[in-house]
Amino acid sequence: MLEWMGFSDAVAVGWFLFLWVGYTWYADLSSAHARSIGAAMNLRRHAWMMQSLRRDGRIVDSNILGNLLTGVGFFASTTIFVLGGLIAMLGVAEQGAEALSHLPLTQPTQATAWEVKVVCLLVIFIYAFFKFAWAFRLANYCSITVGTMPPAAEHDTPAAIKAANAAARLTSLSGHHFNRGLRAYFFALAALGWLVNPWLFAVMTLGVVIVLYRREFRSHALRALHDNALP
Repeated sequence: MLEWMGFSDAVAVGWFLFLWVGYTWYADLSSAHARSIGAAMNLRRHAWMMQSLRRDGRIVDSNILGNLLTGVGFFASTTIFVLGGLIAMLGVAEQGAEALSHLPLTQPTQATAWEVKVVCLLVIFIYAFFKFAWAFRLANYCSITVGTMPPAAEHDTPAAIKAANAAARLTSLSGHHFNRGLRAYFFALAALGWLVNPWLFAVMTLGVVIVLYRREFRSHALRALHDNALP
């Protein structure tokens, strides 16, 4: 099954997994997470829910939650279409390998190798779909929790604060899983390079990590959040 895999393919796949797992640990689990845009947004989510306690009707909050659900639902449904396209690609392995062979820098690819690479892409997008689907459900749970918040007149009661903390936690978890799904999209773009050349695959993977790091830890958006710190 893996006779086609050469040294360069093995190195590129190992590099891909190392960078994806390593960056995920660094961005989500290490102490560096506190400096990320995700951590900054979690503080905003908590502040949002605390302010929601003081609003009657909470129409504004319902609109915001509806927009979040729409965005997550869009990516979940789009991923289904991507999966369908990748499954179709498995049926044209020989034609696909032949078409790619005419591109510059393309390494000759057997039909078996093409199928394995497409299956790897399928695995990545299946992972992304599960992340988006769970983020969608968590956003729904958050909406229901917001609906259980006491009226504004009782905003400072222990029950109200508990409900707000629960809603903030749910929307933060939804954002976390949505971010994991988006990250899978970025790495899937890098994996497309493997269809052309394993060394291009390795370079694109490094490029994805650099882009993700800059956006999560060095972006203008993060600076804007820090410049407008919460009281």
